[in-house]
Formats: sequence, C-alpha cells, structure tokens
Amino acid sequence: MSITLVLGGARSGKSRHAEALLARHPAPWVYLATAEAWDEEMRARIAEHRARRDGRWQTVDAPLDLPAALARPQPVLVDCLTLWLTNLMLGGHDVEGATAALEAALRARAAPTVLVANEVGLGIVPESALGRAFRDKAGVLNQRIAAVADHVHFIAAGLPLLLKGELP
Repeated sequence: MSITLVLGGARSGKSRHAEALLARHPAPWVYLATAEAWDEEMRARIAEHRARRDGRWQTVDAPLDLPAALARPQPVLVDCLTLWLTNLMLGGHDVEGATAALEAALRARAAPTVLVANEVGLGIVPESALGRAFRDKAGVLNQRIAAVADHVHFIAAGLPLLLKGELP
C-alpha cells in the first residue's frame, strides 16, 4: 500500500502531478471525482480534467461517499478532498464522521492511492463565518490525511516539493 497526498493552490499543477504519480503503477486506474457540475465554469474544469485522461482511466463520481468508493482493488486517484469537504459541509453532513471513515478506508487499501487537496490556509482570512469554518476544516482534514499518508507533496507553480516520505 502507498498513500500519497498532493497539496497545492488553485491551478498549481497538483492534479497533473497526481495523475503522473499514479501512472507509474500498472493500469487500469480509477479516478474518483468529487466535483459536482453546478455551473458552466465547473463543467469546463471537469471537461478539461477528463480530456487529459485516456482509456486506461475509469472515472467514478464520488461527491459524498468517498470511503465506499475507495473499496476498489485498482490504483486510485481522488480529486479532490477539498471539493468533497465542500459537498459535505454544504449538505449538512457529519464532517468528523466522514473524515474518520475516510481515514479507515485509506488504512484498509492495498493498492496505491493518490489524493489531491487544496491548501487553502495560505491566503487571506475569509470574510464570512462559513468561509472561515471551511478554511479551518480543510486545514484539519489535510493534517489528518497527511498523517495517514506515506508521502506528501506540495505543488507550487507546477513544481513539487516533498514534505513527507521519499521520492518514488
């Protein structure tokens, strides 16, 4: 088992990096997509991500039940934990329970797993209480998954920085 967390800002290159990491393992690969296409801009982002992947990738939508979706024997890429957290919070779901279930699902995996998340704590303090709560929950989620992960990479301007583990 190998778990890698890839952190970075918006448009930092974290998804491309994560895809390349998983592609080092034999195909087929499973892409667990947490995004929901609520507007045209998000539909365009989803289409851009899908266009990069060839037939060796199987896309599975997992906007909420990520732990169940991880019960697959193939190498898996989760993109992204931050959108998953958004879905949980906006849906009024139990974030703590879902995070604990995600940690358990990751520990149970036998196949390589790469997870993508935004590092949202590097910017300005959000103006709204919901924004601040989201930033705080995202920071805690990233810490908890980093603790489970064998490797943690931080991506800035398309360049990886190894935070935990060894280079593959």
